[in-house]
Amino acid sequence: MAIITFLSDFGESDHYVAAVKAKILAQAPEATIIDISHQINSCDIAHAAYVLKAVYRDFPKGSIHIVAVNSVGQPGDEFIAVQLDGHFFIGTDNGLLGLVSDSQAENQVAIGNGQNTSFPAKQIFAEAAGKLATGTPINDLGKSIPHFKKSLGRHLKANKSLISGHVIRVDHYGNLITNIDKTTFDILSKQKTYNITFGRENGRRISDNINTVDAGDIFIIFNDQGYLEIGINQGNACELLGLGYDSPVMIKFDE
Repeated sequence: MAIITFLSDFGESDHYVAAVKAKILAQAPEATIIDISHQINSCDIAHAAYVLKAVYRDFPKGSIHIVAVNSVGQPGDEFIAVQLDGHFFIGTDNGLLGLVSDSQAENQVAIGNGQNTSFPAKQIFAEAAGKLATGTPINDLGKSIPHFKKSLGRHLKANKSLISGHVIRVDHYGNLITNIDKTTFDILSKQKTYNITFGRENGRRISDNINTVDAGDIFIIFNDQGYLEIGINQGNACELLGLGYDSPVMIKFDE
């Protein structure tokens, strides 16, 4: 049974989500459709890429992921299907998929035959997902393309005395998720003390869990994705610390 996930900026108040699902099920009635989120900020490909990157590997390989964020795109943007990391992704060639994975695509094709539509998620993405779900090879969906657009996200800077990163996502709770990864921290922090600075605040301890600090206190953890996360237990760090997307976060190591 095929698994199709669905990520969009459609919200929940209109018919758009249901229309896409109906089109899929008309072709692949046995498919399992799982909503990742439909509350992505409108046309915010960075938000969508963060959410998709956080979860797609948790699904079985061979899963099909519809990504309908800024789906109409800009003039000249193609609609694409990409086989990447053993998964299939269907969406608009607007740079989003390049933020999801650095891996080399196994296959990449243009879909839709140049069709001009105001609702590509229903008329193009759903059709392609239905075909994949019923066994159509990805190369039969459209012409092969040499590459797809890859937007560049914020890159981590690190040396033996400093890790310099940024907030890449403020989550529903107001927690500040950074691009500082645990692997880099573990390598550089061996037998060193350190100071973490963010805005006017600093900390010298990374906790194992949020509840190791009292309510109202700042916590610093590595989250389930292995990224440094800063928050306030039972509070909103974004509002209370005055920090948000792209705010700098630094870890300085003592010599």
